[in-house]
Amino acid sequence: MREIEFKIDKENDGVKIRSFLRAFGVSSSLLKALKNSENGITLNGEFARTIDPLHTGDILIINIEENGSMPSPVKMDIDIIYEDEDIVVFDKPAHIPVHESRHHIGDTLQNFAAYHLGENAAFRAVYRLDNGTSGLVLVAKNKLVAAKMARNIKKDYYAIVSGIITEGATVDLPIIRCGDSIIKRMVSVGGERAVTHFEPISVKDGNTLIKLNLETGRTHQIRVHLSHLGHPLIGDTLYGTPDERISHQALHCKDIYFTHPITNEEMHLSCDFPDDMKEII
Repeated sequence: MREIEFKIDKENDGVKIRSFLRAFGVSSSLLKALKNSENGITLNGEFARTIDPLHTGDILIINIEENGSMPSPVKMDIDIIYEDEDIVVFDKPAHIPVHESRHHIGDTLQNFAAYHLGENAAFRAVYRLDNGTSGLVLVAKNKLVAAKMARNIKKDYYAIVSGIITEGATVDLPIIRCGDSIIKRMVSVGGERAVTHFEPISVKDGNTLIKLNLETGRTHQIRVHLSHLGHPLIGDTLYGTPDERISHQALHCKDIYFTHPITNEEMHLSCDFPDDMKEII
């Protein structure tokens, strides 16, 4: 149960509870669940209806019940970068998928979240990283936070690519599924618009460390765009070639920036590069 308290200011004097909560980001479905839950919505310690008006100085409280279904809990060596009542941020190693699937049972971030949060929690990853991509994954602890966070995160990715890049650029090229492949993607007319911004950071041994930001979130977007430019990520066996120095694509989500969905605090969280990428750069 997550209890969230609001002290009503003069700007919201006379506003109905429904309108206030919807403006805060409470969805219609969550509002309905709050109405149907005992003590889901209280005003100054008393049961309240969503049509009741608010007044300056009132204390409005909502209690969000969160009952989910988790897979089997598994203890893993995964760092927790940040946690509070509403979110938890994991530093996902490469080769660990975010969600369980037919080919990955008991070896995912979702399994570790079940161990850390409890089997009755819900796993609401706000975004996902590919199996071979490392870095920060933000998980919301309730429906309200998940809905408010969906489009509220800026992510800084870092990749090591083959070849030397001397100038930054923006790639605005559509991405489509490659033939009959379920997994592979390619740049092609008729695909979904995909926009990637990148800039070089350093060059070593014929490889370039670049920083990337995405305007869109297409499957394998960074890997497809850089390969199309002739600079595939090192270690990316799907869009490039194997590299004995690293066992996965050299791609890491190092920094995330967002406004906290409940406190409105501006947040910046960061994690270190994995050891294999550090050795190369």
